[in-house]
Amino acid sequence: MTTQELIPTCSVDIFDFHGGIHPEEHKTDSNQQPIRVLGLPPKLILPLKQHIGAASKLHVEVGQKVLKGQKLADADGPFSVALHAPTSGEVVAIDDQLIAHPSGQTDCCITLIPDGEDKWCELHPCEDFHQLSTSQIQAKVSEAGIAGMGGAGFPTAIKIAPPNLATIDTLILNAAECEPYITSDDRLLQERASEVVEGLEILIKVLGVHQCLIGIEDNKPEAILALQKALAGKDIQLCVVPTKYPSGGEKQLIKLLTNKEVPSGRIPADIGIVCQNVATVAAIYRAVRFGEPLISRITTLTGEQIAERGNVEVLLGTPIDWMLKQVNYQSAKVQRLIMGGPMMGFTLLHSEVPVVKTTNCILAPSPKELPLSPPAQACIRCGLCADACPAELLPQQLYWFSRAEEYEKAEHHNLFDCIECGACSYVCPSSIPLVQYYRHSKGKIKQQRENHRKSDQARERFEARQRRLEQEQAEKAAKRKERAEAAAKAQAAKLAQAEQQAEMNLDSASKAVVQEASDRSQTKQALADEALDLDTLKSAWEKAQAKLDKMFDALDDAKANNSEQVDKLTRAVEKNQMRVNQAKMAWQKAQKAQQIQSVSVTEAQEQDEPDIEALTLAVEKAEAKLIKMEDALAQAADEQKERLTRAVEKNKLRVEQAKQVLEDAKASLAKSQGANEAQSTIAEAEKPDLNALTLVLEKAQAKLIKMEDALAQAADEQKEKLTRAVEKNKVRVEAAKQALEEAQEQLNIDISDQSKGGKS
Repeated sequence: MTTQELIPTCSVDIFDFHGGIHPEEHKTDSNQQPIRVLGLPPKLILPLKQHIGAASKLHVEVGQKVLKGQKLADADGPFSVALHAPTSGEVVAIDDQLIAHPSGQTDCCITLIPDGEDKWCELHPCEDFHQLSTSQIQAKVSEAGIAGMGGAGFPTAIKIAPPNLATIDTLILNAAECEPYITSDDRLLQERASEVVEGLEILIKVLGVHQCLIGIEDNKPEAILALQKALAGKDIQLCVVPTKYPSGGEKQLIKLLTNKEVPSGRIPADIGIVCQNVATVAAIYRAVRFGEPLISRITTLTGEQIAERGNVEVLLGTPIDWMLKQVNYQSAKVQRLIMGGPMMGFTLLHSEVPVVKTTNCILAPSPKELPLSPPAQACIRCGLCADACPAELLPQQLYWFSRAEEYEKAEHHNLFDCIECGACSYVCPSSIPLVQYYRHSKGKIKQQRENHRKSDQARERFEARQRRLEQEQAEKAAKRKERAEAAAKAQAAKLAQAEQQAEMNLDSASKAVVQEASDRSQTKQALADEALDLDTLKSAWEKAQAKLDKMFDALDDAKANNSEQVDKLTRAVEKNQMRVNQAKMAWQKAQKAQQIQSVSVTEAQEQDEPDIEALTLAVEKAEAKLIKMEDALAQAADEQKERLTRAVEKNKLRVEQAKQVLEDAKASLAKSQGANEAQSTIAEAEKPDLNALTLVLEKAQAKLIKMEDALAQAADEQKEKLTRAVEKNKVRVEAAKQALEEAQEQLNIDISDQSKGGKS
């Protein structure tokens, strides 16, 4: 039977695509023998990334025993697929190893040592896929870890569940296998066409399409015959297309069978079409029917350096060097190894790399069979590359842009529509490796996009962090404001309570003074019998003064926190200042009245004189505290100066108050002494303690000498502070001298008066 007799009648018209070439096929070198099943290798190396997208996520650990078909790694996101154990054994390593990649670099891999039992894990077969729902079938395909096995490795679970599923109306089985040397799909169709057809029926149910087409080149008569038998009674169209490279390209096959073109930057699903590879559809059938994950594939072993050329079914992870030894690979004469075909494949830098899900061919050509390309020469602008390009691009322009690193212009000229078929390089008379330039440019552009994406992510993270910090600061400020307002309210309540108590005390003291004044006007004898209660008035004055100090502190805190209570507290301070002055005046009047009464009433009890030494010590302490606060203010930072300034002003007021009290006490003492001298019945007043005053003067002078010595030896930055302290201590020394002199003078007067009294 001739090839033309095998070509079935197809109701679908066959069209053509632009360009294309006709390289030598070399198909018969490997498609004449049945598929050979290789045994178990001594070890299996399973990369976590055998597909487009993210690598799988580890599910096992070193030392773990696994069964055949057991999951080793989960899909990490939508653009990822699961990985399963090709046989039973032990995981002995999880590390970086050489992988099948043009870069020759390493990647994370699982090393599995077979135990020889080849024992399966529990599977979940299904005799009738019609009993399963669409989502159940999609889940089975996803769990099986199936990726496109025609070369690209796109996750199949995504392809059979497009977002626009309702618009899909055509399913195409890509059986063209146009690449020279490769015959893995050809032999699979010859021997297992029924599995492929049943897999197509499963996809028809999942996608709900109205039309299913099989595109196959006319150079595969045995496969066409096998498909005809398997398709008997099926509503699936077998379409035989002329042999031309690259008719197996997805977009080119769609053009051949439907005359539709996939827009630039789009995918077939956008125009209602889904394409699947032959080996992928067979894997879908075994996953749904028997529950088997993808753990093996059919790979073509061909080239003149291989003695037993053909197709083998090999476990994923099988080292290529071990696989080649099983087919009498003549390594001594080999020039290079190619994974894939001569047009779109890449040279392997190491033969120890493993078989992966996209390994459809290992080509070991002799130097004569596939010589190396001669050195590239200058482009002669012949235009043959443009004529051969199946994507209708301008390869010459893309070459110039890529060479000049003008990636933006290359992308603008649809660089990413290039399918890297190699037709332009094949026809180039200058032997320019055009595809290599395009691949390099694509990689650079992808890297720039990734860098830009990472930069955007970093910027977004920074902006999100700034927003979060600002929000936290705003929340803290709001809480501080709430606490300040609550504290101000509590302080205001305490001040109001203290104010009320002070008013009550002041009223009581005032009433007592009024009552006592009334009693004095009625009878001097009553005033002599009932002395004024100076302690009550003094206590009222001290309590009012303490309350005033608290209100000053509350006012300072309110000003520091910008509270709304500042005005209210200011008015309260002014009001309480008046009350303090009134209480003080009441006490002073009462004191004077009692002093006068003590002169006129001979039987009055001797009144207590003010403690001048204690009051003097209080003044000195207040002045010392003021000096420290002024020094702290001079050295304080800007943000602390305002608060310290308020504190200094407040302490200055306290120093003045202490001095006033001391002066009033001295005046009161002087008047008391004068009154005592006028009355003969008054007991002799206490004489000043000259020894104590002399001791105070000596201590002040000694302290002044030490401070002057310290000033003489001080550093420049300390001199200003010490100078102020010296000046203040000089004032204290003078005050002590004056106090001593006044005491001596007073003592002399007292002695003179006593002597005169004796003479009289």
